Amino acid sequence: MDSFVDGSGYLAACTAGLPTLGTLAAQRADLDAWSRAATSPATYGALVEEGRALFAGIVGVDAARVATGSQTSAMVALVAASLPDGAEVVVPDGDFSSIVFPFLVQAHRGVTVRSVPLERLADAVRPGTALVAWSAVQSATGVVTDPAPVLDAARAAGALTLCDLTQAAGVLPVSAAPFDVTVTHAYKWLCAPRGVAFATFSDAALERVRPVQAGWYAGADVWSSCYGPTMQLADDARRFDVSPAWQAWPGAVAALRHLASVDAGSAWRHATGRTDRLADALGTPRSGQAITTFPDPDGSALRALTAAGVTASGRAGRLRLAFHLWNDDADVDRVVAVLGAVEGFRPAG
Repeated sequence: MDSFVDGSGYLAACTAGLPTLGTLAAQRADLDAWSRAATSPATYGALVEEGRALFAGIVGVDAARVATGSQTSAMVALVAASLPDGAEVVVPDGDFSSIVFPFLVQAHRGVTVRSVPLERLADAVRPGTALVAWSAVQSATGVVTDPAPVLDAARAAGALTLCDLTQAAGVLPVSAAPFDVTVTHAYKWLCAPRGVAFATFSDAALERVRPVQAGWYAGADVWSSCYGPTMQLADDARRFDVSPAWQAWPGAVAALRHLASVDAGSAWRHATGRTDRLADALGTPRSGQAITTFPDPDGSALRALTAAGVTASGRAGRLRLAFHLWNDDADVDRVVAVLGAVEGFRPAG
């Protein structure tokens, strides 16, 4: 907790993480260097490579399988654009739009998106399904999906798998290795500045996904790839890189250094311990999730927490709370006290 800014009452890591002190120092140092004309693309490039390696370690793959970018939707769009005409994609109902919309906009060439209840995702995969896309942790509810049945069903059908780790990496122990593609924006649980995202690719995905947004940063040697018409792309996942948002990377690398040093199992136990304590205090079943939600159709509970100085969020008619490394039992007690005074609040049903 001491590595972060004061996060008392901040229960919104699922919306945006808080910076570590190291991240703030790195961002300020970069601004100072910029003010002295002392920054350079080469220095930022070295940070990108360090960040790539750190993220690879967090999700358990080789750095050669990691591509860097700025937004998850743009990375998913690469996969969507690479599907054959008429392909079928299966997604869960209500999943985050960044892993749904890129496939929906391919309808003009016959790509269809079939949406099914999350608990039926594995059963919905059938012969002819080209790809299954879902989030490891659901943004709206915090539900954690067991990937094994979905992966087994996809393999049996010959379908690719795409998993969004944005609401998982940094708090939940995860491995990107079993999936064909993963996408992760680092500004939530990994606590990086917004504008740094990662994707990972299996051998099958490296063969089948086209780098349709290739630019100079996708080159085998970025400094020899600044001008056309000759093109020699990287032979690993770097072929999917886009030019980095430089000013985001000093702080992102500082954040990744810190999160890479934290045991993910400990982070998950810390977060779920707070949500379980909250459930016990409110008399509801324990969810065992880092994100917990309660019915709040009129938003009165969220408004009460906001008025009390607690930062939370509302999604799909529910109050959404997230506990990360900077939160402690005092945050739980504060939420219980506020919600106990909200007329008509029912934590379940």
